[in-house]
Amino acid sequence: MNKTGAAKTGAAKTCTAKSTAKTCAALATALFLGAAGAATAADLPAYQYYTAPPPLAFSWAGPYLGATLGYEWGSVDNNPTHPTGVTGGAEAGFNWQHGNFVYGLEGDINLSGAEDTFAPWQFSNPWFGTVRGRAGVAIGNVLIYGTAGLAYGGLTADTSGNLSESHTSFGWAAGGGAEVGFTPHWSAKAEWLYLDFADRSFSVTGTNNGLTANLIRLGVNYHF
Repeated sequence: MNKTGAAKTGAAKTCTAKSTAKTCAALATALFLGAAGAATAADLPAYQYYTAPPPLAFSWAGPYLGATLGYEWGSVDNNPTHPTGVTGGAEAGFNWQHGNFVYGLEGDINLSGAEDTFAPWQFSNPWFGTVRGRAGVAIGNVLIYGTAGLAYGGLTADTSGNLSESHTSFGWAAGGGAEVGFTPHWSAKAEWLYLDFADRSFSVTGTNNGLTANLIRLGVNYHF
């Protein structure tokens, strides 16, 4: 081999050696960076997605106190009058709850503007109250219930001759409604009641008179 060929061969070997060194250096750098990245990733805390907590179930259990506003319309036994008017009052009660089943006791006292005149008589129901049991099913914050119990109230008869007579009558009440809890302590309700007050003997009419009435009312309660 002449000197020229030997020089070319040496140059080729030198070039191959240099290329191999560069390749090895690049591979080493890549491996180092990959290992460093993996170590850094391992040190980072795992990302946790935020999950909103489930809403707390409304509890119907315990005592409560509230107020109502409604409308009453009815009829007087053995008399053509039909007393109607606005009512308003206060109520209090206590509930027990087992799962979705809710039951309890409730009492209320009300003032009423229900009255009617059919000459020569005017009948009015100036006040009334009830003491009732309640039972129903809670669906989330909504309570659907039935109710029944004792009713009591006053019935007043006036005549054109300025004679007036009042009696307190007892009877029964029944109905149903729905109540919605809109905060942990407050609820609102809509309720219908049928009231039946027993007949009492009235001297000014010369007969027995009682009252049957329907009552629709709205209410708001605070739960302790």
